[in-house]
Amino acid sequence: MADESTRPVVLTDDMRMKLNAVSTATLAGQLQARGMRNSFLSGLKPLNEDQRMLGYAHTLRYVPKREDFERREQGPNAQRRAVESIEQDEILIVEARGEAHAGTIGDIFAQRVKSLGGAGVITDGALRDTPAIARIGLPVYHQSSHAATLGRFHTPLDHQIPIACAGVTVFPGDIIVGDGEGAVVIPALIAEEVANDAYTREIEEEFAFLKVAEGESTIGLFPLSAARRPEFEAWLETR
Repeated sequence: MADESTRPVVLTDDMRMKLNAVSTATLAGQLQARGMRNSFLSGLKPLNEDQRMLGYAHTLRYVPKREDFERREQGPNAQRRAVESIEQDEILIVEARGEAHAGTIGDIFAQRVKSLGGAGVITDGALRDTPAIARIGLPVYHQSSHAATLGRFHTPLDHQIPIACAGVTVFPGDIIVGDGEGAVVIPALIAEEVANDAYTREIEEEFAFLKVAEGESTIGLFPLSAARRPEFEAWLETR
Protein backbone atom coordinates (compact mmCIF):
# COMPACT_ATOMS: atom_id res chain seq x y z
CA MET A 1 0.00 0.00 0.00
CA ALA A 2 1.11 3.58 -0.65
CA ASP A 3 2.31 5.33 2.51
CA GLU A 4 1.83 8.95 3.57
CA SER A 5 5.00 10.06 1.76
CA THR A 6 3.62 9.06 -1.64
CA ARG A 7 -0.11 9.62 -1.06
CA PRO A 8 -0.56 12.60 1.27
CA VAL A 9 -4.24 12.93 0.39
CA VAL A 10 -6.90 10.33 -0.39
CA LEU A 11 -9.44 11.06 -3.10
CA THR A 12 -12.91 10.79 -1.55
CA ASP A 13 -16.00 9.96 -3.59
CA ASP A 14 -17.03 13.62 -3.34
CA MET A 15 -13.65 14.84 -4.61
CA ARG A 16 -13.73 12.34 -7.46
CA MET A 17 -17.20 13.46 -8.50
CA LYS A 18 -16.21 17.12 -8.51
CA LEU A 19 -12.84 16.70 -10.22
CA ASN A 20 -14.37 14.52 -12.91
CA ALA A 21 -17.07 17.14 -13.52
CA VAL A 22 -14.84 20.15 -14.14
CA SER A 23 -12.53 21.16 -16.96
CA THR A 24 -8.78 21.50 -16.71
CA ALA A 25 -9.30 25.15 -17.69
CA THR A 26 -11.39 25.73 -14.56
CA LEU A 27 -8.84 23.91 -12.40
CA ALA A 28 -5.92 25.84 -13.87
CA GLY A 29 -7.82 29.05 -13.18
CA GLN A 30 -8.36 28.07 -9.56
CA LEU A 31 -4.68 27.28 -9.14
CA GLN A 32 -3.64 30.50 -10.84
CA ALA A 33 -5.90 32.44 -8.45
CA ARG A 34 -3.88 30.83 -5.64
CA GLY A 35 -0.62 32.06 -7.14
CA MET A 36 0.28 28.81 -8.92
CA ARG A 37 0.93 29.78 -12.52
CA ASN A 38 2.52 26.52 -13.68
CA SER A 39 0.01 23.73 -13.23
CA PHE A 40 -1.01 22.85 -16.79
CA LEU A 41 1.25 20.38 -18.59
CA SER A 42 2.14 22.49 -21.60
CA GLY A 43 2.55 21.06 -25.07
CA LEU A 44 1.06 17.64 -24.35
CA LYS A 45 -1.88 16.18 -26.24
CA PRO A 46 -4.42 13.50 -25.32
CA LEU A 47 -3.93 10.21 -27.12
CA ASN A 48 -7.65 9.57 -27.45
CA GLU A 49 -10.37 12.13 -28.09
CA ASP A 50 -12.46 13.24 -25.11
CA GLN A 51 -10.48 11.12 -22.63
CA ARG A 52 -10.66 11.79 -18.88
CA MET A 53 -7.95 11.11 -16.33
CA LEU A 54 -7.91 11.31 -12.56
CA GLY A 55 -5.36 9.86 -10.18
CA TYR A 56 -2.23 10.17 -8.08
CA ALA A 57 1.15 11.05 -9.58
CA HIS A 58 3.73 8.26 -9.68
CA THR A 59 6.82 10.02 -10.95
CA LEU A 60 9.64 8.72 -13.16
CA ARG A 61 12.73 10.66 -14.18
CA TYR A 62 14.89 10.18 -17.26
CA VAL A 63 18.26 11.89 -17.71
CA PRO A 64 20.38 12.15 -20.85
CA LYS A 65 21.94 8.86 -21.92
CA ARG A 66 24.70 7.77 -19.51
CA GLU A 67 26.20 4.49 -20.64
CA ASP A 68 28.63 3.95 -17.75
CA PHE A 69 25.81 4.29 -15.19
CA GLU A 70 23.72 1.76 -17.06
CA ARG A 71 26.61 -0.74 -17.12
CA ARG A 72 27.12 -0.35 -13.37
CA GLU A 73 23.45 -0.52 -12.40
CA GLN A 74 22.30 -3.81 -10.93
CA GLY A 75 18.82 -5.25 -11.40
CA PRO A 76 15.78 -3.67 -13.08
CA ASN A 77 16.18 -0.07 -14.16
CA ALA A 78 14.07 2.78 -12.81
CA GLN A 79 11.53 2.53 -15.62
CA ARG A 80 10.78 -1.10 -14.87
CA ARG A 81 10.75 -0.47 -11.13
CA ALA A 82 8.29 2.37 -11.61
CA VAL A 83 5.97 0.38 -13.86
CA GLU A 84 6.01 -2.71 -11.64
CA SER A 85 5.27 -0.67 -8.50
CA ILE A 86 2.24 1.19 -9.90
CA GLU A 87 -0.71 1.01 -7.52
CA GLN A 88 -4.45 1.47 -7.98
CA ASP A 89 -5.39 4.89 -9.39
CA GLU A 90 -1.79 6.00 -9.90
CA ILE A 91 -0.65 7.83 -13.03
CA LEU A 92 2.83 7.16 -14.34
CA ILE A 93 4.20 10.61 -15.17
CA VAL A 94 7.56 10.83 -16.89
CA GLU A 95 10.13 13.61 -16.99
CA ALA A 96 11.78 13.14 -20.38
CA ARG A 97 13.18 16.68 -20.76
CA GLY A 98 10.83 17.42 -23.65
CA GLU A 99 12.89 15.13 -25.89
CA ALA A 100 10.71 14.24 -28.89
CA HIS A 101 13.15 11.97 -30.72
CA ALA A 102 13.05 8.75 -28.70
CA GLY A 103 10.17 6.78 -27.24
CA THR A 104 9.71 6.83 -23.47
CA ILE A 105 7.16 4.03 -23.04
CA GLY A 106 5.64 1.40 -25.31
CA ASP A 107 2.54 -0.73 -25.44
CA ILE A 108 3.66 -3.58 -23.17
CA PHE A 109 4.60 -1.30 -20.28
CA ALA A 110 1.44 0.75 -20.85
CA GLN A 111 -0.62 -2.42 -20.66
CA ARG A 112 1.16 -3.35 -17.43
CA VAL A 113 0.22 0.02 -15.93
CA LYS A 114 -3.42 -0.62 -16.82
CA SER A 115 -3.32 -4.21 -15.52
CA LEU A 116 -2.06 -3.01 -12.14
CA GLY A 117 -4.95 -0.56 -11.85
CA GLY A 118 -3.07 2.51 -12.99
CA ALA A 119 -5.13 5.50 -14.10
CA GLY A 120 -2.97 6.64 -16.99
CA VAL A 121 0.41 7.61 -18.41
CA ILE A 122 1.90 11.05 -19.06
CA THR A 123 5.20 11.80 -20.76
CA ASP A 124 6.65 15.08 -21.94
CA GLY A 125 8.58 13.03 -24.49
CA ALA A 126 7.45 10.58 -27.13
CA LEU A 127 5.36 7.45 -27.15
CA ARG A 128 6.50 4.31 -28.90
CA ASP A 129 3.93 1.85 -30.33
CA THR A 130 1.42 4.69 -30.31
CA PRO A 131 -1.38 2.95 -32.28
CA ALA A 132 -1.17 -0.08 -29.98
CA ILE A 133 -1.26 2.09 -26.86
CA ALA A 134 -4.34 3.87 -28.21
CA ARG A 135 -6.12 0.53 -28.45
CA ILE A 136 -5.39 -0.29 -24.80
CA GLY A 137 -7.88 2.37 -23.73
CA LEU A 138 -5.65 3.88 -21.03
CA PRO A 139 -5.72 7.69 -20.78
CA VAL A 140 -2.38 8.96 -22.08
CA TYR A 141 -0.88 12.40 -22.67
CA HIS A 142 2.29 12.83 -24.72
CA GLN A 143 4.29 15.29 -26.79
CA SER A 144 4.97 13.17 -29.88
CA SER A 145 5.46 9.68 -31.27
CA HIS A 146 8.79 8.08 -32.14
CA ALA A 147 9.68 4.50 -33.04
CA ALA A 148 13.13 4.52 -31.37
CA THR A 149 13.46 3.03 -27.89
CA LEU A 150 14.24 5.22 -24.90
CA GLY A 151 17.83 3.96 -24.99
CA ARG A 152 18.53 6.25 -27.91
CA PHE A 153 18.68 9.33 -25.67
CA HIS A 154 17.45 8.44 -22.17
CA THR A 155 18.70 6.76 -19.02
CA PRO A 156 15.93 5.98 -16.47
CA LEU A 157 17.35 7.33 -13.21
CA ASP A 158 14.80 7.22 -10.40
CA HIS A 159 11.11 7.16 -9.54
CA GLN A 160 8.81 8.53 -6.85
CA ILE A 161 10.89 11.69 -6.53
CA PRO A 162 9.98 15.30 -7.44
CA ILE A 163 10.25 15.83 -11.19
CA ALA A 164 9.69 18.54 -13.80
CA CYS A 165 7.29 17.41 -16.54
CA ALA A 166 6.17 19.74 -19.34
CA GLY A 167 7.14 22.80 -17.32
CA VAL A 168 5.40 21.70 -14.11
CA THR A 169 6.96 20.53 -10.86
CA VAL A 170 5.31 17.27 -9.83
CA PHE A 171 5.60 15.54 -6.46
CA PRO A 172 4.63 11.91 -5.86
CA GLY A 173 1.00 11.81 -4.75
CA ASP A 174 -0.03 15.06 -6.42
CA ILE A 175 -3.48 14.86 -7.99
CA ILE A 176 -3.62 14.90 -11.78
CA VAL A 177 -6.76 15.66 -13.77
CA GLY A 178 -6.95 15.33 -17.54
CA ASP A 179 -9.56 16.05 -20.20
CA GLY A 180 -9.67 16.62 -23.94
CA GLU A 181 -7.60 19.80 -23.62
CA GLY A 182 -4.75 18.42 -21.55
CA ALA A 183 -3.76 17.64 -17.98
CA VAL A 184 -3.26 19.73 -14.84
CA VAL A 185 -1.34 18.95 -11.65
CA ILE A 186 -2.95 19.86 -8.31
CA PRO A 187 -0.75 19.91 -5.19
CA ALA A 188 -2.10 17.16 -2.97
CA LEU A 189 -2.61 19.22 0.18
CA ILE A 190 -4.95 21.73 -1.52
CA ALA A 191 -6.73 19.25 -3.79
CA GLU A 192 -9.94 19.18 -1.77
CA GLU A 193 -10.39 22.97 -1.62
CA VAL A 194 -9.54 23.29 -5.31
CA ALA A 195 -12.08 20.59 -6.16
CA ASN A 196 -14.79 22.34 -4.15
CA ASP A 197 -14.14 25.80 -5.58
CA ALA A 198 -13.72 24.55 -9.15
CA TYR A 199 -17.01 22.67 -8.96
CA THR A 200 -18.81 25.78 -7.72
CA ARG A 201 -17.20 27.91 -10.42
CA GLU A 202 -18.09 25.41 -13.14
CA ILE A 203 -21.77 25.56 -12.20
CA GLU A 204 -21.71 29.36 -12.18
CA GLU A 205 -20.12 29.31 -15.64
CA GLU A 206 -22.77 26.88 -16.88
CA PHE A 207 -25.42 29.40 -15.86
CA ALA A 208 -23.47 32.22 -17.52
CA PHE A 209 -23.05 30.24 -20.73
CA LEU A 210 -26.77 29.56 -20.96
CA LYS A 211 -27.63 33.22 -20.47
CA VAL A 212 -25.03 34.43 -22.95
CA ALA A 213 -26.28 31.85 -25.47
CA GLU A 214 -29.71 33.45 -25.06
CA GLY A 215 -28.21 36.78 -26.10
CA GLU A 216 -27.33 38.43 -22.79
CA SER A 217 -24.17 40.42 -22.14
CA THR A 218 -21.31 38.83 -20.20
CA ILE A 219 -21.37 41.78 -17.79
CA GLY A 220 -22.63 40.60 -14.41
CA LEU A 221 -22.62 36.99 -15.55
CA PHE A 222 -18.93 36.25 -16.04
CA PRO A 223 -17.90 36.50 -13.30
CA LEU A 224 -21.22 36.21 -11.51
CA SER A 225 -22.16 39.44 -9.74
CA ALA A 226 -23.99 39.79 -6.45
CA ALA A 227 -26.94 41.28 -8.30
CA ARG A 228 -27.37 38.15 -10.44
CA ARG A 229 -26.80 35.66 -7.64
CA PRO A 230 -30.49 35.39 -6.57
CA GLU A 231 -31.40 34.48 -10.15
CA PHE A 232 -28.55 31.98 -10.22
CA GLU A 233 -29.71 30.42 -6.94
CA ALA A 234 -33.24 30.03 -8.29
CA TRP A 235 -31.89 28.42 -11.46
CA LEU A 236 -29.72 26.11 -9.38
CA GLU A 237 -32.74 24.76 -7.51
CA THR A 238 -34.25 23.57 -10.79
CA ARG A 239 -30.99 22.45 -12.44
